[in-house]
Amino acid sequence: MVNELYVIGILFLGVLLLLYAIGVPVAIAMGATSVIVMLSPYGPAFSLETIANPLLFGLNTFSLLAIPFYLLLGRLMNRMGFTEELFDFANALVGWLRGGIAQVNVVASMLFSGMSGLAVADASGLGRVEFTAMQNYGYDEDLSIGVTGSSSIIGPIIPPSVPVIIYGVLAEESIGALFLAGIVPGVMLGVAIMCLVYVIVRLRGMEPTDQLDVRRIGSTFVKALPALLIPIIIIGGILGGFFTATEAGAVAVIYTLVVGSIWGDMTLPQFYGEIRDSTIETFALTFIIAIAALYGLVALRLQLPQLLVEAITALTEDPTMILLLLVVLLLIVGTFMETIAAITILVPVLMPVISIAGIDPIHFGIVMILTLMIGLLTPPFGIILFVLDKVTPVALDDIMVYVVPFYIPLVAVLLLIIFFPDLVTYIPYELMN
Repeated sequence: MVNELYVIGILFLGVLLLLYAIGVPVAIAMGATSVIVMLSPYGPAFSLETIANPLLFGLNTFSLLAIPFYLLLGRLMNRMGFTEELFDFANALVGWLRGGIAQVNVVASMLFSGMSGLAVADASGLGRVEFTAMQNYGYDEDLSIGVTGSSSIIGPIIPPSVPVIIYGVLAEESIGALFLAGIVPGVMLGVAIMCLVYVIVRLRGMEPTDQLDVRRIGSTFVKALPALLIPIIIIGGILGGFFTATEAGAVAVIYTLVVGSIWGDMTLPQFYGEIRDSTIETFALTFIIAIAALYGLVALRLQLPQLLVEAITALTEDPTMILLLLVVLLLIVGTFMETIAAITILVPVLMPVISIAGIDPIHFGIVMILTLMIGLLTPPFGIILFVLDKVTPVALDDIMVYVVPFYIPLVAVLLLIIFFPDLVTYIPYELMN
């Protein structure tokens, strides 16, 4: 029986990885793998009902409504010029520090987390702007690449975050609690990267290029205030019990539209374009989630979670050690697979392991997402490396070398939240009971 399960596991994962490697879209690859396994002698009996039920009921959840709202929110914020106002405020706030524009790069990524909540989108959308700005201020190429790449993974940790929403839906956990759980780790990431930047520029003898200007901070803060209020509305509304995380997305969209109609310059055709594009993105994500529900059902029928539980618990029963083993697995997966795809594939399989090991699912969710983010920046296949190769003139081989020092703050924060779970769970459990 055990040997048979191993054969099933190899068939189940091998077909998926083969299809993914040859360029088949992840949703199609998962669906095709599920059908192939069902048609094999090892799989559950093939039936259209088995396929249809998870596709229908996998999307029949209120929490999924959060996805279109937050995707549209990010597009509206960008269209209405909030990006420039936030960048100006970040520049006034920390631009006077040693390594000023590099520090601005990090703070900007923290403030822009609501724009998309996706690391690849941050790296592709802001990467060119941030890299060019650092080059114009005379920063070395290696520092410019390292800061731009490492800071791009902060967005999916700080709320609102699309990967967090998808994890919450698949793991059946509170999205609001997960949003709150990401605040401390996200801030820690930003501070840790800024500390490394300070050390590097000090060793290189670089001096501050600007001076602290309180009046400039005040003026840019006023201009950026409408954008800065958005995360406050979302988090404050959730903590105050006024609305859920899903409803918070809708409220934030309405607020942005009202503010944009007063101060912005978005036209009706542009608004239609943003709705159209966010609808396309929503369909793509929800299609992946629906197929992931089928994939998870087939995995359950094949007893793959049981196989994984037995394999891991045979090595250790200590929850921290199990979490470290899973982190190694996630880091490897994150180097060649996009975060959303990895979450949709692995969460249904890993949740039984988490439950049996006694690991808090809120804690595991943030650890999982951060680990996958680090994987995106890890050679040889990290997706962000290839994005930076496209949006900057730096060669890919050099990019892989330049990001290495920035693993220090990233891995340090990851280890801290693994060994000190309260850094993740304290805020959601204290404030949301």
